[in-house]
Formats: sequence, C-alpha cells, structure tokens
Amino acid sequence: MESTGIPGLLLDAAPDAIIVSRADGTITMANRRAHDMFGWPGEHLVGRSVDDLVPEEARDRHPRHRLAYLSGAHQPLRRLPLRGLRRDGSVFPVEISLAAVAGPDGETYVTAVLRDDTRQREAARTRALLASIVQSSHDAIVTTDLDGRVLSWNPGAEALYGHPVSDVIGHSIDLIIPAERRSDEEQVRLMVRLGGRVDRYRSARRTAKDEVIAVSTLVSPLLDEDGTIIGTTSITRDISDRERAEARVQAILDAAPDAVLGVAESGDVVLVNAEAERLFGHPRHDLLHMPVRLLLPDGLPAVSAVLRTGGDSTPLDTERPVEDPGQRWATRRAVRRGGIEVPVDIACSALRTDSGAVIVAVVRDISGRLADEEERRRLREEADRQRLESRMQQAQRLESLGQLAGGIAHDFNNLLAVILNYASFIVEDAAGTPPAVDAEQIARAARRGSDLTHQLLAFARREVIRPRPLNLNTVVTEVHQMLERSLGEHIALTVRTTAGLPSVMADPGQLEQVLVNLAVNARDAMPTGGRLTIDTALVDVDFEHAAARAGLSTGRYVRLRVSDTGTGMPREVIDKAFEPFFTTKPSGQGTGLGLATVYGIITQAGGTVQIYSEPDIGTTFTILLPATDVEAREEAAEDSVAGLAGHGATVLVVEDESALREVTCRILRRGGYTVLAADGGEEALRLAAENSVDVLLTDVIMPNMLGKDLADAVRSRWPDTRVLFMSGYAQPVLTTHGTLAADVHLLEKPFTSAELMRALHDELRAKP
Repeated sequence: MESTGIPGLLLDAAPDAIIVSRADGTITMANRRAHDMFGWPGEHLVGRSVDDLVPEEARDRHPRHRLAYLSGAHQPLRRLPLRGLRRDGSVFPVEISLAAVAGPDGETYVTAVLRDDTRQREAARTRALLASIVQSSHDAIVTTDLDGRVLSWNPGAEALYGHPVSDVIGHSIDLIIPAERRSDEEQVRLMVRLGGRVDRYRSARRTAKDEVIAVSTLVSPLLDEDGTIIGTTSITRDISDRERAEARVQAILDAAPDAVLGVAESGDVVLVNAEAERLFGHPRHDLLHMPVRLLLPDGLPAVSAVLRTGGDSTPLDTERPVEDPGQRWATRRAVRRGGIEVPVDIACSALRTDSGAVIVAVVRDISGRLADEEERRRLREEADRQRLESRMQQAQRLESLGQLAGGIAHDFNNLLAVILNYASFIVEDAAGTPPAVDAEQIARAARRGSDLTHQLLAFARREVIRPRPLNLNTVVTEVHQMLERSLGEHIALTVRTTAGLPSVMADPGQLEQVLVNLAVNARDAMPTGGRLTIDTALVDVDFEHAAARAGLSTGRYVRLRVSDTGTGMPREVIDKAFEPFFTTKPSGQGTGLGLATVYGIITQAGGTVQIYSEPDIGTTFTILLPATDVEAREEAAEDSVAGLAGHGATVLVVEDESALREVTCRILRRGGYTVLAADGGEEALRLAAENSVDVLLTDVIMPNMLGKDLADAVRSRWPDTRVLFMSGYAQPVLTTHGTLAADVHLLEKPFTSAELMRALHDELRAKP
C-alpha cells in the first residue's frame, strides 16, 4: 500500500509521524517524520513490523493488543500515552491515535498517528514546577486589583509578613505598607496601572508584629486573558536574604575559570563575572549594558533558538551556516579592550527571568590551547624530522659500512683466495701426510672468513645477487635435510609446504642463508629444546594489509614463516633486532650480523620481514616475497672437475694482486690452459694484441683501469673473446641495484680451483 502524488507529499510533510500497517503488523507506509522520530533512514521502516518500534518489555504483549483491537469494533483511539523504541535503543514517550480501515484489496490497515510527547510532558512538568516554585518560594508574591485590594497571597507572603491568607484577601495592601511609604507606593502602582514595569527597588514593609523590614520589590502589571491590566503583581524579598544570595551567586560566578556573560534579548550585557573583566579588559561597570557585538563580533544565536533546546548547551554553528562543516569554536573571536582579537570557545544556554529571556554565554580563552596545539604540532613535526634524520643517518651509516665492507671484501677476499688455494695445493700434493691435515684446517678457516665477508656484504646490500625464478618449496626442502643433521636432537623440526606455489625471483643461495640464519637463531633461543616450524603459503595482500606494513604493495606474495618456542624477545629487542652488530648473545658467541643479513637479503629481493615475539612463548619471523608468473627451472647437472680441463685454451689473467695472480695462473696451468698474466689494463691490452686470447679473466676493481673498461676495450677489438670477471666486491661496477645482468659472468672471490675451472669451462661452452 503506497501513497504517491500530492497525498504522498502531504503525508511526508505532516508534522506528526504517520505509520500504516497491515493486520499482522507489517508496515506498508511511513512518512518522513516517522523515520526521523524512530531514527531510521528513509524507507527503511517499510516492510518491518510495528513490534520493532515497541520497547522490549512491552513487545510480547503488543501482538495480543493489536489482535484484540482488530477483532472488536476497532473504534478510533485517540491520544493514548505509550512509549516508543528508537533504532539506537533509546525509549521515549509518545502519544498515539489509531484508526483501522479496510483497503481496496480487502486487507485491514491500521493507521497510527504518533506525536513525540516529550516536549508536552516537559512543558507540563515545567508549568507544574513553576506553580510549585510560586507556592514554595521564599519570596512574598502578592497580586492586587486596581484599587489595591489583595487578590492572592502565597505562603512566602505569610512567612514574610506574618499575616495568614484569610486575613488579607480582599483587604487593602496598605496593611503591610508603612504610613511614610504609602505615597511612594501609590506612585509605583499608578505607573504600573499605566502599563509600566518597576524593576526591583529598595523599600520597607510592616509585619503582623508591627515590625518594619527592608525589602526589595519588583512590581509589574497583572493582565487578564485579553491582555487588559486588572491589577499588579509584586514579588518581595527580605533584602538581607537577597543580598546574601546575590553575594553567593556572584562569588560562584567570580570563581568560575571561564568568562560568563548574561545577554538580554536586546543584545546588551546584563551579567558579568571577574574572568569576563580579565578576558575583555573592561571593568565590570563598563561591561554592564555594553552591546555584546562589541565583545563577540561573530554574534550569538537568537534567544528563541537557544530556548528551543530547553536551556541545554547549544552549539552556535547550528544557527550560522559555515563553509566548512567541520569548523570548530577556535574560529570564534572575542575582542579585548584596544581591539585585540582573542580566539575563544563559546557555549550558550538560555533562561527566562522576570525581565525577559537571557542568554548565558560561557566564553573560554583558547589562546593557550591553540598555542599548546601548535606546540604539539611543532613537536610532532620535530619528532618526524628527527625520525627522518635518524633514518637518513642510519642509511648513511649503512652506506658507509657498506663501502667499508666492500673495501674489506675486495682486499680480504684476495688474501683468502691465495690462502685457500695454496692450502688446497698442499692438500692435493701431500695427501695423507700431517701437512695436508694442517692445510685442510687452513682452508677451513679461509672458508669461514669467506662466509663472514659474504655476511658483511649481504646485510649492507653490497653482495652481487643472481636472482632467478625458483620454487620456494624446493629451497625449504633442501635446507630441511641439512637442518635435520645440524640442529640437534633436542630440536623438533617441522616443515609444512603448500603445493602449487608460484615462483619467486631470488638468489637461491641467499634464501638458503636466510633459512639457516633463522634456524640457528631459533636453536640458540631453545637451549633446553623446543619446536621449530617452517611453513610456506600463498597470500594476497589487500590495501588494508599493505597500509599496515611499511614498504609493502598490494598483490600476490609467497609467505615463508619460521616459528620457534624459545625464550622470545621483548619489544626493545625486537626494535633493534635487524640492526647490524646488535646481539643479545654473550661476547664471542654472536656477530650480530645474522638477522641484519636476513633483512638485507629479503629487502633486496623486494620482500618484507616482520617479527612477532612474546617473552617465554616464542618468536615468529614472517617473510613475504613477491610472486612471479615465470616458471622455475631445474638446474642442469654439473660436470665433474675431472672433465673441466682447458685443452690448451688461452686465458689472459688480469689481477693487480700479485699473489692471487700467481695462484690463479698456477691453477689454470695445472688444468691444461695456456696462461697469459698481466697486472693491469694497459699490459693486458698489449698481451691481447700480441696473442690470440680465448678468455679474458679479469679482476673488476683495479687501479688505472677497471675490469669492465678493460673488457669493453677487448670486446671492441676482438669481439670473439669471452670475458669472465672475478671479484669479491663487484656490485658498484657490474650490477644494477645489486642485481647482476644476464650477460655478465662473475666468479666471486675467494674461489677454489674447482670453482675457477668450472667457471672457465662454462664460459667457453656458453653460446655467444
């Protein structure tokens, strides 16, 4: 059942709520006022049950009452006091009128007209309260006719004057006026009979005990229903009580921390407190009767608007439209003496007095608050700037450390390569003898030194990486076998991989190092045993997830998670866990590079790593690596070292470190290569011009001419010459953002004889 056209518009514009429902209580029509009254958005009531608008305690009885009404004569019911339930759960009084009609479809419809009874009840309560105030007032409230005969005499008059009401009704008011004051009082009554009003003035009255007391009296006309003056009304108060009460009120006002202004309907200030004097810079006598617009140029709302709120605090901007709906009170202005503007907060309420309605404006100087907010903003900006500077300094430290690591790696790897290979010569040539055993220890120490330089380069993101599409499950499975042998029986290792994972672009050796570092950390955190769990999964990162993790974009990621049941980490340790050289292990038991290396490897691969840890519960590292659609490929089986002979191919070795140059040449000659040696680029170009060179094996970083420049010069003259670089720190020269280009072949120092022979063999076999 719908109402459209003009009837529908009229129903929607009706000031009362109108709801039409079927006999089963289903709402078929509800106008705009009904939606507003019950707090529902437009058209959301249609289709709901009227029972939803009834409070919980009465809801079970409501269907029975509806059935009883419809089963009888269902005469119209008018102005029944009930209670309604708003959508937000609040209950309010409502006055309802009901009528049932038969629709054209044969269905019985009930039309309910509802009126929010809150205001009427409040008004009745207010009137009753005012009547009670008159009867309970300590003031003497007396009405007289035009001849001065008493018409009414409240209990306050009985208490003040001592005459019971039965003794004074119908008698002259002169009974309580001293003889010397009667002429003055007659003039006052004459003024009132002419329509005037006399504000409170000091006078005297005589009591039943014939005592004269000082009073303060207000006299106003007494009007009938037609507005005709039929007498006077006087409100009289013992002046001592009044003065004491006013002193108390003024003391309270003066103690208020905010400025208080009472503003009459004329716009003039009629009440001030001490804080108002301080705020506006005017003495009290100047503020009284001053137009409020001189103090508050943005103005105050109309008295009627404030009174509509029932005297509650009113936000002023509801009466003054603003361009910015979010505008706050900080935009309000107060004007001090001398024209100085001050930002203020203002709250208003209104009250009716004998002299008319008064707006009470509480004005708070917010200069200090705004200054505090500005200071907080400045401090936030300063903190942000300091955090940015800290990150920049950390990046600079990392960069400096990276440069230092690179320099160390370059020189140290040269030394390690010499040590490692000469030790290998001894092992090969003196196999089975004590010197061979010693040489093996030397080689093992050299390899540990090599691992340390790789860690330095990895956490500083200076290590050359060779990313390729790979299956993370394959890496985890291979590391799993190694970890089972190395972690110890007190650690229960569980690996769970998700089938069908997409590939990730990463260096497999570096991912293995990440897993090993995390596993070793977990083992050290569980000295008495525990569980270590490694799992993989595919996750889709949406916008909310990405926003919560810095540096993460939306998309598909492969997740690697490593969890342990160890000692866990407190928040202050988590915050520093990825910092280089930070360790909680005893001196000599940790380098502080393990987690820094993990962080460097994962971020260099475009991923993120996060820590969640609880002390005494355990730690979980969550790594997200971007997924790629490129399929992972299996690595070809490597040839044995015995099948890597050079067969007379000519290799031009260019190395500025003489010891490394000599050991490299020795390895190649033993491997069947023809070797040419040069200590720099100029000598290398000369040898290349005099000899046919199959492979240029050159160091990357050399004085006078870099290895890359040498390679470019050789290729430009002899395009068929193959180039193999060797370096312990090639990233600044050969890579783009740390990633080695596909056409650049690099042998990382320190290398063994087998690694050198295999690299040269692969270079010669590679397609040009």
